[in-house]
Amino acid sequence: MGSNDCGGASFNVPRQYGVTKPLSTAGPTEADLQRNMELEKLLVDAGLYENKEEVVLREEVLGQLDQIVKSWVKQLTRQRGYTDQMVEDANAVIYTFGSYRLGVHGPGSDIDTLCVGPSYVSREEDFFIILHKILEDMEEVTELQPVPDAHVPVMKFRFRGISIDLLYASISLLVVPEDLDISSGSVLYDVDEPTVRSLNGCRVADQILRLVPNVENFRTTLRCLKFWAKRRGVYSNVTGFLGGVNWALLVARVCQLYPNAVPSMLVSRFFRVYTQWRWPNPVMLCPIEEEDLGFPVWDPRRNPRDRTHHMPIITPAYPCMNSSYNVSTSTLRVMMEQFQNGNKICEEIELSKASWSALFEPYFFFETYKNYLQIDIVATDADDLRIWKGWVESRLRQLTLKIERDTYGMLQCHPYPHDYVDASRQCSHCAFFMGLQRKPGERVQEGQQFDIRATVEEFRHSVNMYMFWRPGMEISVSHVRRKQIPSFVFPEGYKHSRPARLPLAGKVFAENAENGTLEYEGGSSLRRQRKRKNDADACDAESSRPEKRQSVGPNNSSTQAAVEEPDEHPKQEQESTSQSINGNSGGMYHVYNGLMQRGFENDMIVLILVTVL
Repeated sequence: MGSNDCGGASFNVPRQYGVTKPLSTAGPTEADLQRNMELEKLLVDAGLYENKEEVVLREEVLGQLDQIVKSWVKQLTRQRGYTDQMVEDANAVIYTFGSYRLGVHGPGSDIDTLCVGPSYVSREEDFFIILHKILEDMEEVTELQPVPDAHVPVMKFRFRGISIDLLYASISLLVVPEDLDISSGSVLYDVDEPTVRSLNGCRVADQILRLVPNVENFRTTLRCLKFWAKRRGVYSNVTGFLGGVNWALLVARVCQLYPNAVPSMLVSRFFRVYTQWRWPNPVMLCPIEEEDLGFPVWDPRRNPRDRTHHMPIITPAYPCMNSSYNVSTSTLRVMMEQFQNGNKICEEIELSKASWSALFEPYFFFETYKNYLQIDIVATDADDLRIWKGWVESRLRQLTLKIERDTYGMLQCHPYPHDYVDASRQCSHCAFFMGLQRKPGERVQEGQQFDIRATVEEFRHSVNMYMFWRPGMEISVSHVRRKQIPSFVFPEGYKHSRPARLPLAGKVFAENAENGTLEYEGGSSLRRQRKRKNDADACDAESSRPEKRQSVGPNNSSTQAAVEEPDEHPKQEQESTSQSINGNSGGMYHVYNGLMQRGFENDMIVLILVTVL
């Protein structure tokens, strides 16, 4: 396989990074250097760098883990009757990838690790059963959670308090050399696709570091943008936003476009570039290479599925893939609005009209929309809740996609990638929230309804197909309007009064949000606030019938309540939206799809009818 380097370095010719020439080779001015010092100080003050004790602890944990997998492979080699020499030579090697390998991890961050073992040590039995048992018996290991059916199979656990995500790759060698070059294409010979995906975490991280002009500037910029993304609620690959590798690739491309810029300049250029990026044009650090190994690479000309990707961010190591296939139209919309907000603030910073702290203001999610879905999950104990929550969170993206599909994109979703805990409840509980709004700019009839009952029930049904489901694991989906958001989502336990002026993105969201009501089918609105069950009673009821794996039904007031916001739109604006969609003069836009024909019983229907005024 080729080096994947973008351009070569000829005699007296500066090396070109990336698939195009730089947009600017200008270096920093005095003002840029001053802003850079202020930015780096903010990152330090925000606690984004770990202390020396944690650095040492991480190194010790990785060393111990390396010894554990080496011992595990030798044990398997001996049990399978190999010669003494084979047992002595038997080996496994631990590699790191992700934020730790890129050098941008912070206090409490997990370590993404990969164990590379010989061809005769399998993932299904040897890794997920035998090694799992070894780790389970160790006092230093807690919160052990195998996820064998994930897109990239992984074993999650804490080792001496350090969070570890451990992958396994069995390569086509009887003996794994200690100095194995994992970036070489030879490691991909005669392996399956899950192994390729496992190996590529390390291969991509190494390629990123090779393809940026200045590694330290890249690291500081990436650390800054990850911090910003978490503050603004757009850091989560599993929910349909972007995860660590996606942000790394976006930042790396900006570094290529501005090879002599310092982090303060790169952060500003990041927002400038991606507010103007014409998606779905892909972001690539180097040309896509094709090898003769037969693995599919991202190519929308040949692969119809690749044409459906909304925000392609292509990995630089063979086989090149779209790392952001989870992004939906709804989450792309949210991210683009956040990019615009960041760009505006950076412009003000460069004009000395704002400071860096303005860029990292938290996002007011619960002040943005008028209608929300609340996804409550409960379990018998904390351990069950941890694995149940992970599963539900991994399916939230599907709920977003299903709502987009069933409303033809007319009802937009904003899944928020944070869970909230109601400490007053006696059972193990947490909740996720999703903002809802009608797609702005569409001409619709006043009172148009979105019937997403079947959609929500399909989601709930798919969640309850969890192969590790246990009695007590329950999920319910209900509608809440802004004024009914529960107090436990707010840091101080109560809702603050709305600020007089929201940050730009929040203001844009608020202006786009439409008035809404939640009604029964037939349109009779219940003009009263939703009644909630006593939390303790609800937990008791759920735990007393663990065999009933279903969502809330029509007799549960949490799904039958109506929401009606006061009229905030001028009369002429209402009249301009009076034209019905698809000629539906009745004002009802049903996405019902024959709920009863699909075999669902009445007591399993989630009544969610959103009416947009």
